[in-house]
Amino acid sequence: MIQRVFRQIQITHPDARIVVATGKMQVESILNQLQNSVEIVVEPERRDTFPAIALAVTYLHDKGGLDEDEPIVVMPVDTYAETQYFNVISGMEQAIRQNVADIALMGITPTYASEKYGYVIPSGHVGEYLSADSFEEKPSVSRAIELIREGALWNGGVFAFRVGFLLKKLEERGLPASYDLLLSNYSDLRRLSFDYEVVEKTNSIAVVPYSGLWKDLGTWNTLSEEIDKEIGNVICGEGTENTQIINELDIPLITLGAKDMVIVASPDGILVTGKNESSYMKPYVEQMEQRPMFEERRWGNYRVLESTVSESDLQKSLTKHLFIKAGKKLSYQSHESRDEIWTIVDGVGVVLLDGHTRNVKRGDVAFISAGMKHAVEAISNLHLIEVQIGERLEETDIVRYAMDW
Repeated sequence: MIQRVFRQIQITHPDARIVVATGKMQVESILNQLQNSVEIVVEPERRDTFPAIALAVTYLHDKGGLDEDEPIVVMPVDTYAETQYFNVISGMEQAIRQNVADIALMGITPTYASEKYGYVIPSGHVGEYLSADSFEEKPSVSRAIELIREGALWNGGVFAFRVGFLLKKLEERGLPASYDLLLSNYSDLRRLSFDYEVVEKTNSIAVVPYSGLWKDLGTWNTLSEEIDKEIGNVICGEGTENTQIINELDIPLITLGAKDMVIVASPDGILVTGKNESSYMKPYVEQMEQRPMFEERRWGNYRVLESTVSESDLQKSLTKHLFIKAGKKLSYQSHESRDEIWTIVDGVGVVLLDGHTRNVKRGDVAFISAGMKHAVEAISNLHLIEVQIGERLEETDIVRYAMDW
């Protein structure tokens, strides 16, 4: 999704400066998808959209050199839209440059009475644009029908405003208006959406309408409309109808009599849900406390194969499969609390251990003691099995000496 949106922005706004605000767990995945094409602002923890947007704006002002009068546009990355959607964003920017309103937002022409989206009710015009009268978040279907009859539009979550506008909002709330202070006090910020905390409390709002193709791919129900019905090792048996099945595991997934469902099998868990209910899964996912079992990195990816605890001495072991793309390398690093064993299962590469390099190929093994500096570079696509052994096996147990060597 982020590749698609990034590509569309580059086509319609080739000179745009793009900054992605995200959590630290997503950074490596984004770098893998976009390489170094964007700047990334990292949230120390999840605090909803108002804190995230505020952090990005203060970064642009303090670290990026943007003037307070500079307009910026905020948009989600899980949007499926045609090119005209991005051209409308230009109209939002112009509304701010012309001082038509403090905020410009995109109002999307509804295609059906949805209870999953927020609605903005326009009232009259401000210049050549509509003006916002009120908002209603996720109404019932019957209420949505009434709102659409009144001319309400979907709130697409796309906003334009000047940098100084949001800095002033932070000051009014007694919050730090500088990036460094906001970052260091991030955990103290309340979990609030940008719509609730800023948009719905602003009187001067211009609504720029958009009536083309638009889908919010933030739920499995809408995502399933744009991807293949079966992905991976899937066998659809008798009676399987209108069901999206994705299998990321190395074992077969068989369905019988599954109707109007979403079934996803991944290293992190298995989801089985009715399509209509799939948009309500967030509170259940938040109960999951296990470590990630699969992660994309800028150098490739890794998958956790097994995690065990010895009954005799409570030593832990963790087994991973690492895939390192040709030409990529792991950083030069060490670990305080664990030993590692690398076994090369395919490809060729170079291993660096405490300043000494050696070539490795299929069948070679490297033993890495706690505290030993180590790294690996893939000459060709490299697959290796990493076994970690120690009392504390955490991703945070790492000291990096150099990203490149």
